Amino acid sequence: MPDRLSALDASFLYVEDHSTPMHVGGVAIFERPREGFTYERLLDLIGQRLAFLPRYRQRVLEVPGHLARPVWVDDVDFDLNYHVRRSALPQPGSDGQLFDLVARLMSRRLDPGRPLWEAYFVEGLAGDRVALVTKTHQSVVDGIGTIEIGQLILDATPQEPEPFDDTWQPRREPSRTQLILDAVAETVQRPTELVENVRSIAHDATAMAGKVTETVGDVASALKTMVSPAPSGPLNVRTSGGRMFAVVRTRLEDFREVRAAHGGTVNDVVLAAITGALREWLLSRGSNLTATTTVRALVPMAVRDAETAEYSTPALVGNQVDAYLVDLPVGEPNAVLRLHHIGHAMADHLDSGRSVAARGLLTVGGFAPATLHSLGARAAGSMSGRIFNVLITNSPGPQVPLYAGQAKMVEMFPVMPLVRNQALAIGVTSYHGGVYFGLNGDRKAVSDVDVLAGMIEESLEELKGAHW
Repeated sequence: MPDRLSALDASFLYVEDHSTPMHVGGVAIFERPREGFTYERLLDLIGQRLAFLPRYRQRVLEVPGHLARPVWVDDVDFDLNYHVRRSALPQPGSDGQLFDLVARLMSRRLDPGRPLWEAYFVEGLAGDRVALVTKTHQSVVDGIGTIEIGQLILDATPQEPEPFDDTWQPRREPSRTQLILDAVAETVQRPTELVENVRSIAHDATAMAGKVTETVGDVASALKTMVSPAPSGPLNVRTSGGRMFAVVRTRLEDFREVRAAHGGTVNDVVLAAITGALREWLLSRGSNLTATTTVRALVPMAVRDAETAEYSTPALVGNQVDAYLVDLPVGEPNAVLRLHHIGHAMADHLDSGRSVAARGLLTVGGFAPATLHSLGARAAGSMSGRIFNVLITNSPGPQVPLYAGQAKMVEMFPVMPLVRNQALAIGVTSYHGGVYFGLNGDRKAVSDVDVLAGMIEESLEELKGAHW
């Protein structure tokens, strides 16, 4: 049987256009070891491990006449050097120059005729640092058979990559005739498949309602959400093709300090810091805020399967990511009250018994946050942009250093995609004592994304100094 894309994976390909590329990114910054961390060594490291992820050497092949969803086939012309690219900043390159490069890279769609991922080895950073910028299409990372490439190459101890000898042999690509015969055979067995394929391509209202239903959980929840659209505002505008990227560096200890003083969870404090920043950002733009003004966030979170008590593999975590809609109280002027409102909104999730504690996620091998952010983007991509204003993903990472080969990773920033008519997406990852925010904004609608990033730091300081 052909390796056919799921309906959700195919939808990510169908809705993609020049203004909304459907890939998730990451920016990892490394200290260059004494013996160097070269492009050639990175090629060896990635090449060695691609055997564990066959999807990264496969491309999407359309079925003639759209008789069935596309299939995954081996790329007979796979070229690792095409996917792992070398770039450099004018020395000494600043962080600002790096993030400008990230914004340009993230605005470009992946080549649909090749495996849907890219990695950029960026040299020239000041302080003898190098960066690895990754892009992976949302149709690739499902958390079951395929994880994000950033999770694949990181280890808990330094490793010496061995020279890569590629012995992989691609399977022959199916002919047009075979693709049609397979599609007809499946249609005979499941006649509704053809109707669903046509509907997915047309993107009609019924198809969108079905996607919302799958993500939110049941028909009643989906209908309730759809009749309650997100508040209007500057975060919901026609998305352009350009991007702006900014980061925030904070300490995990600061969030724990606020949690100890005012209750809730670290995730609540993260959302409260973002809420305070969004409040100031909206005020700076002249928005008229009242006590009841909110910004609706889509917050994907890892959840526990009802029949699973422990997590030991990325597949078990990756297969259970639920999306929650949280109304952020940007109209509330008191920082502590904002935190309490958010804590109350998240309480139903925590009380369900299905939430996964941070320590549970840390048992997953590799850098699981990279995969969990990708799964969060999948959840957002399957929902109508009319029901939320901003995507916020927050995934805890290990509190010990990780390495790519001999190079120690010192920082990691997620780059979440924008969906149609969305101007801002925020990814948050904790790692080795730090909490790192990546803000991806539409270049026209949120050109001042760096200002918003600075307001997150100010909002966290406000929470630290707040008294009940």
